[in-house]
Amino acid sequence: MTDWDPSKPILEIENLSISFFTRLREIPAVMDFSCTVMPGESMGLVGESGCGKSTVALAVMRDLGKNGRITGGSIKFKGRDLTHMTEDELRHIRGSEIAMIYQEPMASLNPAMRVGDQLAEVPMIHQAMARADALKLARQIIADVRLPDPDRILRAYPHQLSGGQQQRIVIAMALMAKPALLILDEPTTALDVTVEAGIVDLVKDLGSKYGTSMLFISHNLGLILDVCDRLCVMYSGEAVETGNVTQVFDKMRHPYTQALFRSIPLPGADKNTHPLIAIPGNFPLPHERPTGCNFGPRCDYFLDGTCNTGDIPMDPVPTHDRHATRCLRWKDIDWDAPAKVGKVTEKLPRGRLVLKMDDLKKYYAVSSGAFGGGAEKVVKANESLSFEAHENETLAIVGESGCGKSTFAKVLMGLETATSGQIMLFDENVQDTPIQARNTDTVSKLQMVFQNPFDTLNPSMTVGRQIIRALEIFQKGTDDADRVERMLVLLDMVKLPRAFADRMPRQLSGGQKQRVGIARAFAGGAKVVVADEPVSALDVSVQAAVTDLLMDIQRENHTTLLFISHDLSIVRYLSDRVMVMYLGHVVELGTTDQVFAPPYHPYTEALLSAVPIADTRVKKRRIVLEGDIPSAMNPPPGCPFQTRCRWKTQVPGGLCDTVLPPVQVLAGGHQIKCHLSAEALAGMEPVITIAAE
Repeated sequence: MTDWDPSKPILEIENLSISFFTRLREIPAVMDFSCTVMPGESMGLVGESGCGKSTVALAVMRDLGKNGRITGGSIKFKGRDLTHMTEDELRHIRGSEIAMIYQEPMASLNPAMRVGDQLAEVPMIHQAMARADALKLARQIIADVRLPDPDRILRAYPHQLSGGQQQRIVIAMALMAKPALLILDEPTTALDVTVEAGIVDLVKDLGSKYGTSMLFISHNLGLILDVCDRLCVMYSGEAVETGNVTQVFDKMRHPYTQALFRSIPLPGADKNTHPLIAIPGNFPLPHERPTGCNFGPRCDYFLDGTCNTGDIPMDPVPTHDRHATRCLRWKDIDWDAPAKVGKVTEKLPRGRLVLKMDDLKKYYAVSSGAFGGGAEKVVKANESLSFEAHENETLAIVGESGCGKSTFAKVLMGLETATSGQIMLFDENVQDTPIQARNTDTVSKLQMVFQNPFDTLNPSMTVGRQIIRALEIFQKGTDDADRVERMLVLLDMVKLPRAFADRMPRQLSGGQKQRVGIARAFAGGAKVVVADEPVSALDVSVQAAVTDLLMDIQRENHTTLLFISHDLSIVRYLSDRVMVMYLGHVVELGTTDQVFAPPYHPYTEALLSAVPIADTRVKKRRIVLEGDIPSAMNPPPGCPFQTRCRWKTQVPGGLCDTVLPPVQVLAGGHQIKCHLSAEALAGMEPVITIAAE
């Protein structure tokens, strides 16, 4: 690229409109979208699913597929309009000048090629570099993305690496040609929060090291605050607010931005006294957008005759740093007025004991040979799990992938049987009883809400029929008419219109499907519900509605909720007690207040430090865990966390390396499995502090 002035924007999108063409109609996906990225700047793009974030990124790459078309506006990269370039010209820019990192790392890696060969391909293709030099550069960049033992990684195949390592390889691949612009599309969504923290730090450091500009797409506002200088909020195909990250966070000037922040669990939110405020209504479909403001039908400040009369332009906010809003009424709104408080409720009293696990172990025997031969090894998925859960209580189970959360859920549900130990559900011993041998009453009392609502519904059966089927299995209702009435009452309970009974799953949004899954779980009058990441696949605005729905149902039915999650912000908001798991062990157990304030288990401390929080007042101590979680097939001796623990040197006599720590019971029944002395634990400093206003 020649004749480009580095003081000018590296990426300038002006009045961009994109449509997808089907046999039925033209579907406008993005309309009148503008944003500017300066050299070395990091721009965040946020909004709900379907708002057009990824479509904008694909338009910059000029990769909209056969039915996608840019219908207006321009995309200038280093002063040249990408929309008028030939395929040949684009080929020279893609990969070398503009690179993109996708959400799922394995989609970008060839499973049949060694990592070193895949990395070396980039400079060999884009810069005609010799293979030996390309491999040397690949080794250097693997070290840059902080992967241990670069020579081993170069020889490895993608399947031999963890998810976090794969994502680092994809970042390394994108950086091989030292691009001027890096587009990251939800690069950490599939990763654990501790791995995410490492990737975020890496992206920030590499951006400053190479002077790379970034377009960072995410629905996580906390991540945007950690990574980006500027922010563009999108809603239904339009940019609705753009500006400096701190100004947009602290002095937002669009009702949608305000509504987004009110629907995420920031410090101070509490399910009883300060409940989240879900955004009313649903996201409009592209061909059903309202006249005037797209957000109008869901907006608290909507004014008939003003907000719905014509197109609304972006309006600059004076005295701010390139801050603009697509709202006609932003000057009339009192932005400092406190939010209308949601429904304040009394904390439910802790009821009778409904679930008790005692010294539960779950081991799997696996062969070490490639085709089933070789010596048998044991995977210790759950090791000495002991805890209780009471009526009306929400117990959160947190930890990284591979810590044994889902294994424990499978054993509890009867999908697996325990190796040893005891599970008492009410007054029944269920640890050795597989689900097919459990009686209907036990099965109906204990139900599960799954992570992905798309996979749990039958695509060829109406919503109403699927709920009625559950009622039939649980032997509820005297006849068909009674079951239809019960099904309609269940739809009322999960706040879905009764007309949805005749809809097919494909006609529902993700949040609506998850509500159907919840209705089905409660069809038999469930008393214990295992919710396995029930909101992680949903938008933040939908998360607020679904979590509050679960709380409402709990109050009404006196349910015990076991909430499995890696999102500690939601855990803090809705749980009464928290159980932290690491490599099959319970390393900490206590009330939410106990677990979120020191003393912590060293692993809990690192987890809290890694959580992105969308609040400029929050100050965090950064504790990035080195290395990956060890294999459950070959756990370290002594303390399971000792290979990654920063406190290990504080324990004398090498105890951490050789002896499994005891469970210390601190004040208020707070349990921590650690060799640190009570004095050392008491001297810990808070990870998260909130600056005074």
